[in-house]
Amino acid sequence: MGSESEPFTVVLLRHGESEWNNDNRFCGWVDVGLSPLGQEEATIAAEAIAASGIQINMVYTSLLKRANITMEKIIQVANLNLTRNNVIRDWRLNERHYGALTGLNKADCVQKFGAEQVQTWRRSYNVPPAPMEDNHPYYKVITNQPAFSGSITAAQIPRTESLADLINRTIPFWKSEVEPNILAGRTVLVVAHGTSLRGIVKHIENISDEAICKIDLPNGIPFVYQLDKNLKPIGARKFLADPDTVRKAVAKVANIVPGPK
Repeated sequence: MGSESEPFTVVLLRHGESEWNNDNRFCGWVDVGLSPLGQEEATIAAEAIAASGIQINMVYTSLLKRANITMEKIIQVANLNLTRNNVIRDWRLNERHYGALTGLNKADCVQKFGAEQVQTWRRSYNVPPAPMEDNHPYYKVITNQPAFSGSITAAQIPRTESLADLINRTIPFWKSEVEPNILAGRTVLVVAHGTSLRGIVKHIENISDEAICKIDLPNGIPFVYQLDKNLKPIGARKFLADPDTVRKAVAKVANIVPGPK
């Protein structure tokens, strides 16, 4: 554990590739698992954290199993000695809710709505997709997910979200729950999702609404911040992978019409 006189360390990690990442589908709050590649990415991420020498003693994650499985792999492979109280699962770290787009293939949406519209839904700051109605094929799937039982009510589950909407739930949680533990000297790992982590990155780096829309975070590659006593970054975020691996992983996430596998 650090002290108030030292830089504070925070590690952020987007879960390994999910089954629906692999299928190029809008996932959001549907509780899918990891693809075989995602399982491998989680192991590689765990090995990178172990090799870094960073001593993690507090972990936060969402209620969704693609993040939870990744987190559990980190704990196992990196041999983190954590008590139950030091592993926090909270719905406010869940992925953005994609509303009526949930379950749809992104490439099919480009064909139907056009690339510009789909990219607006994916990467704009304050434009949400159409809301999920009660008759949507995944509405009851989401509201009845066992992982949500006792942690969030049906009324709290959003029908759709923009990045701005997501930030309005994620950053108050970050400020009230995570930052006090950072300031207490705990080295925090957050295993979450592409958009929920973009909101946290925006907050940490004080990135503009426009600039954050141009940032993509790769699956399965941890990145590290050193923070000062005001929780401002000391230097740039540092990925625990070589630059070429990071570049390829970011390009894969950004591409909504992938080529043949």
